[in-house]
Amino acid sequence: MEAQNALIESVEWFLDHLKVEKGASPHTLEAYSRDLTEAVACFEDIRSWESLTVELMLRWDSHLAGQKSARTAQRKASSLRSLLKFLKRNGVAIQVDLPSTGGFRTPKRLPKALPFAVVRDVLAGAETDSRLASRNLCLLEILFGCGLRVSEVVSLRTSEVDLETGVLRVTGKRGKMRVVPLPSETAESLAEWLRAGRTQLLKGPSGLVFVSAQGTELSRQAVYGIIAAAASAGGVTGHVGPHTMRHSYAVSLLKGGADLRAVQELLGHESVATTQVYTELADDEIKNRYLAAHPRG
Repeated sequence: MEAQNALIESVEWFLDHLKVEKGASPHTLEAYSRDLTEAVACFEDIRSWESLTVELMLRWDSHLAGQKSARTAQRKASSLRSLLKFLKRNGVAIQVDLPSTGGFRTPKRLPKALPFAVVRDVLAGAETDSRLASRNLCLLEILFGCGLRVSEVVSLRTSEVDLETGVLRVTGKRGKMRVVPLPSETAESLAEWLRAGRTQLLKGPSGLVFVSAQGTELSRQAVYGIIAAAASAGGVTGHVGPHTMRHSYAVSLLKGGADLRAVQELLGHESVATTQVYTELADDEIKNRYLAAHPRG
């Protein structure tokens, strides 16, 4: 392991760059660290990244071919490629071609979106826990009513809530701030939670909107549990998570006639191509309704 210290130091340099200069989230940093630690172990024969050879890269490709899914292999290939690109930009003489991620293409999977009637069942299920009903309902209202990511929900602060104008000022990826309107029912639920429910759980000063039953910071895992419990209580089968609510938000907006660029801004997507996938979900429903209604469908 001592012989690989230079490899590990370069990985740490890259992770510091992602954290400080790119504003990468802890979740992203953890994924890169895990993937690159695996790559370092695969290249146990060398002491520096300059010593990479074609044979070693073929070993890496063979290692990736044994992954459980093409998506996992593609992510790990991309992690190493990003590291080597960073090192080359900073004067490290990488002797091999940068690894390609093209050999691990995964089938295009559209995100799952729930019909509004099913969303209402999930929301109704959140009200079955009397002590935490106000918090859980408000949490789900914001996930569906504002389309926030789970990381944005758990880090949302009271200073970012403006009930008077009916908006949230959300800090998303890379510290980018966006303004998201609050639907009326979501605003009512949020006002009720902040006025009464939250104060009952707090054990001390906190700027966070959502807190745990112990009055501490709410974890991402807890959010998944809250949604799963609400879905089960509401009689909704299948996996329902934070992203399901976010996808449902996006598709509902597009089906309601919202402009694609506006939805892009509301979701905090850097590229409109990322948002484009939701139009296919909306188009599929229109097609299915047409085929069901048309006499020659």
